[in-house]
Amino acid sequence: MTTKKATKLESFNELEVMAKKLRRHIIEMIGRAGSGHPGGSLSAADIVTCLYFNVLRHDPLNPKWPDRDRFILSKGHAAPVLYSALAECGYIPVESLSTLRKIDSTLQGHADSHHTPGVELTAGSLGQGLSFSVGVALAGRLSLKTYRVYTLLGDGECDEGQVWEAAMSAAHFKVDSLTAIVDNNGLQIDGWNKDVMNLDPFNDKWKAFGWHVIDVDGHSIPQLLEAFKEAQSVKEKPSVIIAHTVKGKGVSFMENQAGFHGKAPDAEQVKIALEELK
Repeated sequence: MTTKKATKLESFNELEVMAKKLRRHIIEMIGRAGSGHPGGSLSAADIVTCLYFNVLRHDPLNPKWPDRDRFILSKGHAAPVLYSALAECGYIPVESLSTLRKIDSTLQGHADSHHTPGVELTAGSLGQGLSFSVGVALAGRLSLKTYRVYTLLGDGECDEGQVWEAAMSAAHFKVDSLTAIVDNNGLQIDGWNKDVMNLDPFNDKWKAFGWHVIDVDGHSIPQLLEAFKEAQSVKEKPSVIIAHTVKGKGVSFMENQAGFHGKAPDAEQVKIALEELK
């Protein structure tokens, strides 16, 4: 198996091509495993692509580099999109993606920092990633480090009270090195957020908790890159990017379907999906 060094992609077109490549990996690996979470992995592909191939300071050859920017996947069930990015960057072999969820694989159903290079948080229960990220950001401040911390949450995850406790503490401690990104696809495992637990007015809630709020199309590479740039310039408060996305983005029969939150495509569906993602 081989790994390769990460390359920073500057053009919008290159990043869009990479995002599509991540989506193909997601479909292939979940289809082969026969289980996994395609919907929220596909919706986050553009966000993760921008981070790993343009925004983050990181070194796949030195995953524990002390000055690296940290990416925390709070919605840990979307591990396939993270694994795909790590493989394309060079943290893990691309061939290893075929081992997703297999016994003794380093690529488990939820990301595991003890076994997978480049994973910062062992995730499982939702709602914990933002708290962890506040701690990582404060540790950087105390250590006089300049790294930034980026945390990806699901919108359904924001039903959790711990998310808002963390949001309150981040604002209180003026953690301006922290940027949260909410994959706001409108759906969670049981259906539409507005029916399960209405989050609106979502942006106003974050503002009320003392955050700088940036609202973007989560599938627009230019808007995402501009949002990350804006967040880096904000002082004295944390930033949150509300990224409006489509669950299952890129695969027609998965888009806006809660049923594909945690259901793998069968062989015929994999074939159709990959054809659409050419």
